[in-house]
Amino acid sequence: MQKNLVIVESPAKAKTIENFLGKDYKVMSSYGHIRDLKAKEFSVDVEHNYAPLYEIPAAKRKLVSELKKAAREAETILLASDEDREGEAIAWHLSEALGLDEKHTQRIVFHEITKNAILHALETPRSIDINLVNAQQARRVLDRIVGFEVSPVLWRKVKPALSAGRVQSVAVRLIVEREREIQQFTTESSYRVTAMFILPDGETLLKAELNRRLKDEAEVREFLAGCSAADFAVEDITTKPVRKSPAPPFTTSTLQQEAARKLSFSVSQTMMVAQRLYESGHITYMRTDSVNLSDFALAASQEAICRTYGEKYYKLRKYRTKSKGAQEAHEAIRPTGMETPEIGGNSQEKRLYDLIYKRTIACQMADAELEHTTISIRIGEMNEKFVATGEVIKFNGFLHVYKESLDDETEKEQDNGLLPAVKPGEPLIPKEILAVERFTQRPPRYTEASLVRRLEELGIGRPSTYAPTIQTIQNREYVIRGDRPGEERTFRVISLKDGNTTSVQKKETAGSDRNKLLPTDIGIVVNDFLMKYFPGMMDYNFTASVEKEFDAIAEGELEWTKALDKFYKFFHPIVEATSSVKTEHRVGERQIGTDPKSGEPVYVKIGRYGPIVQIGQANPADKQAKPRFASLMKGQSIETITLEEALKLFDLPRTVGEYEGEEIVAGIGRFGPFVRHNGKFISIPKTLSPLAVTEEEAIQLIEEKRKKEVQRHIKNFESEGIEILNGRYGAYLTQGGKNYRIPKNTDPEKLTLEDCKKIIASSTKK
Repeated sequence: MQKNLVIVESPAKAKTIENFLGKDYKVMSSYGHIRDLKAKEFSVDVEHNYAPLYEIPAAKRKLVSELKKAAREAETILLASDEDREGEAIAWHLSEALGLDEKHTQRIVFHEITKNAILHALETPRSIDINLVNAQQARRVLDRIVGFEVSPVLWRKVKPALSAGRVQSVAVRLIVEREREIQQFTTESSYRVTAMFILPDGETLLKAELNRRLKDEAEVREFLAGCSAADFAVEDITTKPVRKSPAPPFTTSTLQQEAARKLSFSVSQTMMVAQRLYESGHITYMRTDSVNLSDFALAASQEAICRTYGEKYYKLRKYRTKSKGAQEAHEAIRPTGMETPEIGGNSQEKRLYDLIYKRTIACQMADAELEHTTISIRIGEMNEKFVATGEVIKFNGFLHVYKESLDDETEKEQDNGLLPAVKPGEPLIPKEILAVERFTQRPPRYTEASLVRRLEELGIGRPSTYAPTIQTIQNREYVIRGDRPGEERTFRVISLKDGNTTSVQKKETAGSDRNKLLPTDIGIVVNDFLMKYFPGMMDYNFTASVEKEFDAIAEGELEWTKALDKFYKFFHPIVEATSSVKTEHRVGERQIGTDPKSGEPVYVKIGRYGPIVQIGQANPADKQAKPRFASLMKGQSIETITLEEALKLFDLPRTVGEYEGEEIVAGIGRFGPFVRHNGKFISIPKTLSPLAVTEEEAIQLIEEKRKKEVQRHIKNFESEGIEILNGRYGAYLTQGGKNYRIPKNTDPEKLTLEDCKKIIASSTKK
């Protein structure tokens, strides 16, 4: 019998901790929460001070019995869940559900899974911090109240099976508002003028830009006419030293942003990989909004920098978290050992660790020293000047290791680098002056990372909530991560060379987007409904103030039930009032015109399976009068679709042609555009439209599908109902609707019936 039972929330964490403890310790995992609010019930007793009604889910009952048995056999139980509010709540739920005796129960916390940290935690146990637990309970109960009160209203007014969430709905609002800003944005053009000058030696070139934009072609031609008769000379040279300092070490938010920019990770992917690094003992706890580093980390960084790069590269920097009451304000995310620049693991783990290591090292390094040079060039007697700028790195400092990325790096003007040596008064000869029409840029759509940054700026959410919030709004299909193709536009280039002015028109694609967050029609309709009827809940300041109240509860400055009572008394009457509102049309429905053939009105709205167009209305007096419906195609929106585009959808399904004596039909279904042939449905790719797909293209799609089907079926043992199939992740076995993994380095083509039976038997046994 072990003297001490240590309970953590994940098996990976348990395995790492086990390596540091002796035979007197048994480490078990709770696999996350073992208790939660009842799944399909409101589970909040409003009448009795908002008491939450918890249950142990069926899937956790066996585990709870095992934990209870182990707890009875141990002298001391150590609850070692994570150090944040969620971890504190897990520890409290374990204590309550297992009926642990306070005298024999201790709470231990650590922000890194290393031997020293674990031993220090064992030496400094404490009791459960009920303030942190109450802050987590307040968030959980408040979110349950919002979800259970607002969702039924959405079911009745918009569409069944919808749901609302306090933070998620505000995140959707940000994305919808940005999309509307883009739709309403009016582009304005101006001309950016650059010149290439030849220095007196007749060979060296100097590129410079006019110090203002010219508004139209007439102004450009007037300016170039003045240039053709003007003398150019160096008027002034200024050189000034510039110092650049490194970015602070990573918090949850900045790690998510930088991993998105540098590694193309999604927010949830970053957190998943960081969790594995933490549980393996490679990095400190990954949910934090603190930029503080411990004295140990500062000393280890100094030693690593001086050893690797030399003392001149080292500079002690102590960062302090600006936000008052920063949750989990312990330490920034850093490696547990600065003597380990590389780790084992998979590619994702290595890359994320490398990012964290370099950022931590860089934040303790010397400033980069640069020299910024500006050359001002006189244009005859004109007021305008051409300006050349360059930047030279004199000492790279922290840039030797790490440079922070920016969201809009592609749109930044690049520095000219090292400029040639010139003297004031030196004459210059213009080789070519070029005026290129440029356009004002619309606001950028959000990426997952830039949305996290915006939520953080507004004070909405906390380190533990960013990833789940962004994942939830995508799971609910209020927002998708997708691409926009952009539009072709023309622009003019006017040049002056050898005294001659020429003008040409060119084409470019503008406004294309990749991997950005886009609101769906359902997301837009739900947002508009919530904005109209629940403006208080959707207010950014209100949502941020609720977060501050959670922080106050965590600090013991506010009673959590009082905070909930204040919210409920403001919120519940709005829900009741909204439920009783009668609307003539379904929320989001709008008339876009009249069908010229039938004279009936044409509407767009949200249907059971998504956005649809409707011609006509049901008439109780005339049973023959039935409305007609058509689904919108991908890329179309009920906000922007025109009457002409809507009516074209009623040309579907359309007969495309014939193949092998069977009709080919194109249409749009629940899962998108399709071609139907001989009872089989084949998806139409993005590059083709069901309205325009030809017989030849449709036949090609049918043949490609058949080839894939043939390649999918490797072997079939019909007598036993066993089949070997090619799947997305390789070959696998299937029998009776269940799938079985084929062992690595096994050729599926060579598997016999007996081999298949053995694989199934061993999988079932496991």
